[in-house]
Amino acid sequence: MTGGAYGARQRDGRSGGRPTWAEELLGHLRPAGRDVRRVVAWLAGAAQATVALQDADGTLLAGTGLPLREDLVADVAARRIASAAWDGDGRHLRLIRVEHPARPCVLAVSRATPFDRHASDVVTHTAQVLELLLAAHESAAAGHRLRRATSDLRLAILQLLMVEDTVAARRVAAGFWPGLLDTDTTYVYVVETGPGERDRLAEECLDATREEALVVRCPAMDGHVIVVAPREATNDALRSLVGRHPGTFLGGSLRQNLARTATAYGQAVSALAVARFRPDKTAVYAERTHPERLMDPRALRDWTARVLRPLDTLPHHTRAELLATTRLGLEFTAVNAAKVLGVSRNTVRARMERVEALLRTDFSDLTVRAVVHLALNTQVGLPDGPPDADSARLAPGLADLPAGPAVRTWARDLLGRLDTDARNTRRTLRAWIAAGGNAERAAQTLGVHAQTVREHVRSAEPVLERRLLAAGTDLYEVVLAHLVAGDLGRPVLPGVGEPSAPGTNSGHPDSSVHG
Repeated sequence: MTGGAYGARQRDGRSGGRPTWAEELLGHLRPAGRDVRRVVAWLAGAAQATVALQDADGTLLAGTGLPLREDLVADVAARRIASAAWDGDGRHLRLIRVEHPARPCVLAVSRATPFDRHASDVVTHTAQVLELLLAAHESAAAGHRLRRATSDLRLAILQLLMVEDTVAARRVAAGFWPGLLDTDTTYVYVVETGPGERDRLAEECLDATREEALVVRCPAMDGHVIVVAPREATNDALRSLVGRHPGTFLGGSLRQNLARTATAYGQAVSALAVARFRPDKTAVYAERTHPERLMDPRALRDWTARVLRPLDTLPHHTRAELLATTRLGLEFTAVNAAKVLGVSRNTVRARMERVEALLRTDFSDLTVRAVVHLALNTQVGLPDGPPDADSARLAPGLADLPAGPAVRTWARDLLGRLDTDARNTRRTLRAWIAAGGNAERAAQTLGVHAQTVREHVRSAEPVLERRLLAAGTDLYEVVLAHLVAGDLGRPVLPGVGEPSAPGTNSGHPDSSVHG
């Protein structure tokens, strides 16, 4: 643009080091200045004209609308003529075609004075710059649409895994990332950063894993990136990434069956809470003694089949949908479960209410939630179909299932950690659970302030090594410990053994739970 005799005259004629019009125009191609509207506005000032950039249909893209002859605009846009110019009504008008990847555009420039060499050159070169910017914008927009579509596809695959539809998840993944889910087991990681940094972090996770993992921007938490990785080597790659970025944390699950992706995700979230307090900012879910592992496997499976038997009359896909949704709904809030599943929160609540109705119970009762959560997580490993009639008839009730000495020892040892606290946090925790996790109701029972209840529950978390103020596996294990230890009355689950009378399992009248 600055070459030739005219460019030389411009360089010779600059005043006081002031940039020439060509240098100003080139400045609009710098990364910080690539804005079509700004270029059109600059042209209006440089040419002392009214300028409009529009498409062939007359839609204004930038500048100020001008009354134009539609036949001339159509001829220029269709390349029947390269440009057009006419004078009349006290104005001088130029029309120039501007190439656009998606649709032809026309640049219209109207002046009160005739176009001299300077004005013509400015208009011609500005049209060239606009073509470059429009092409760049279209390319960037196409790239953004592709990245968005790919991101949405990854989320859809994760949502299928979350509801245990591994067949559909593999089918979708195979068309775009062959071999990604050709495995029976996987790890899940959650990487946390500030919401404003998440997109960059997600791209770095893709690079670090060489796209050999499913990398998803968490739909529920703005600062989280979820990584489903079949290969153990992904752990080292993500640890290295986190180590390079301040304010970034990593939580990882144990290896889980692909159908238990939701369980692995819960483990990764729990590990993330620990990672925030570690020097290396990373943590893997710590394997610990879970109560179900201390129970007789056959008895636990039979009991689970009996608890969930009311759902066996449903069509297979409906039953699977209700079970998967309820499992996530008990693990997270309804809002977050809805985001993970890609449905509305009302859909999550409606499905859980249907399960409540079929089980004839109430999920507002924490003991019910804990027992059903145990059954749902055990059910993941059960074969499809109704249980054997004899096993269903002989299945032990809730009173019999955890009665083994190993489970009782586990419960006694876990809750016994609180006995050294002079504030009697064990009593507070028991009352809080009995009140459905409601600090105000628990405070009324105990005759203390609600904030005191919250502080006691919060202080019990590091002692028990479990999160209590958020729904999930940690809380439900503590609830089960209270049930096994007899600190709380058993919940009402029709068909699964008779519930104890209020207070029978505890010497504390305020701790009995009514379903």
